[in-house]
Amino acid sequence: MFDVQKVRAQFPILSQTVNGKPLVYFDNGATAQKPQVVIDAISKYYSEINANIHRGVHTLSQLATDAYEVSRNTIQTHLNAKYPHEIIFTSGTTQGINLVANGFAAIVKSGDEVMVSALEHHSNIVPWQFLCEKTGAKLVVIPMNDKGELILSEYERLLSDKTKIVAVNHISNALGTVNPVKYIIAKAHKVGAAVLIDGAQATPHLRPDVQDLDCDFYVFSGHKVCGPTGVGILYGKESWLNQLPPYMGGGEMIKEVTFEKTTYADLPHKFEAGTPNIAGGIVLGTAIDYLNEIGFDNIAKYEQELLDYGTKRLLEIEGITIYGTGENKASVISFNIEGIHPYDIGTIIDKLGVAVRTGHHCAQPIMNYFNIPGTIRASFAFYNTKEEIDIFVEAVKKAQLMLS
Repeated sequence: MFDVQKVRAQFPILSQTVNGKPLVYFDNGATAQKPQVVIDAISKYYSEINANIHRGVHTLSQLATDAYEVSRNTIQTHLNAKYPHEIIFTSGTTQGINLVANGFAAIVKSGDEVMVSALEHHSNIVPWQFLCEKTGAKLVVIPMNDKGELILSEYERLLSDKTKIVAVNHISNALGTVNPVKYIIAKAHKVGAAVLIDGAQATPHLRPDVQDLDCDFYVFSGHKVCGPTGVGILYGKESWLNQLPPYMGGGEMIKEVTFEKTTYADLPHKFEAGTPNIAGGIVLGTAIDYLNEIGFDNIAKYEQELLDYGTKRLLEIEGITIYGTGENKASVISFNIEGIHPYDIGTIIDKLGVAVRTGHHCAQPIMNYFNIPGTIRASFAFYNTKEEIDIFVEAVKKAQLMLS
């Protein structure tokens, strides 16, 4: 049985007070808190095996290298990738997307089309704009409806043999919409397009199976899955990773260097130039193991309860509008109170110990669609409780009373 109080006891930060009130942390969409096992693993690396990897013959270097590659294998298994070398360590989702977009500059040409959706985070818009500016390709946008869902009939209409890559998120960070990515991938492949899935918001809530999805690329960030900041993963099919040129040059990614010519290392090292975030890479494996121990079925079921309860409680508030009302949602509620700026609500409830995110959530096109400056976003994790939701709702009511 899932015991939320037992889980909460594993997260030291959750027991603290903020502004004299017990912390209610509902900004999990921005970053997840860290369990003690992850904190201990960071300390263990620096205390016991701190050394550079892949290059040293000495014992510490071998131990660090082994731990780093064990983590790669852990993530391969977690994503059900076919090969360990299809797992590329990055600094996070943003670098993973930029790596692929930069590589596609060698593939995309003027007149080709690059497709993104109206639900994307800026990290899955701007790199593709760079690509289009560099190559003369056209950026095409899959539109959304008032529920915050993609209009799939329009997606199918927009696809053509000009489409070279489709880049969409698995779950919207701003609205919580779960996109039908398997369907999107299958349709894109029928016209010969590659597909990149931004899994930054999905990986805390579900376990992606990249072979079942048949995506060409899948990216996510460690800090969203209870791991360290500054590390992430790019999964890419072997065939695509072999086709793309390196993103950065330097040590580790080379086979042989002369002043006349450089040849590149095999996968995955071709895309891992320089000294990586070794501790981050190792401890990301620890975080993934931790989440799998809890069980993603348990996480999904419990977070759905939180979403249903939080939605019900918030709808008690007069003048509230919830944005993102699609049938399939993750545990995110994005809302506004009539006549009150979201920043003002966020500032007041922070004084009551409640942490939420306010603003455009790096998804300005979504806010423009709804003609709003931003929203208040409460994003729940498996270590949150219904009692915290009650505190949060009462805090919002108090802020509304103060600001009306």
